[in-house]
This record gives sequence, structure tokens and C-alpha cells, in this order.
Amino acid sequence: MKADIYVTLKEGVLDPQGEAVKKSLHVLGYDNVDEVRIGKYIEVYMANMDREKAWQELQEMSDKLLANPVIENFQVKLVEDK
Repeated sequence: MKADIYVTLKEGVLDPQGEAVKKSLHVLGYDNVDEVRIGKYIEVYMANMDREKAWQELQEMSDKLLANPVIENFQVKLVEDK
């Protein structure tokens, strides 16, 4: 089973990496870019198991390790069965 996990900064948390990318885009002439936010994309492959149990475990993994719940949000998507 494959899951995609998207981790993004919470609203209001400063994103210095995103600001650096935005400035670089402006230097390249892309002046219409107002904001850039940088996040993480994580693929997790799991042994065959019940989808509900897998989703529950992925939520726990994300909350405990893959994302920092103080400053980040995460979204888990089960995308395929192997």
C-alpha cells in the first residue's frame, strides 16, 4: 500500500526558504509571484493491511515524527494498493 504525505507550514509561520525562492523568482523576472511556501512530500510504502488501520498508523506517524505539529500541518492520502 502506498501513501502520499504532504507537510506544510501552518498559516502565519514564517517561511525563510519560501521567501528566498520568491526573491529568486523576482530576479528571474517572475514579478507576479506574491508568495512561495515550501513544504515536504513523503512517500510511505506499507505491507498489505486494512486501509483504515493503515490510515490510522500513517496519521500517528505523521503526528509523531514526519511533521512538527506545533508549526506544520499534514495531509495523508492512500493512493494505491500493491
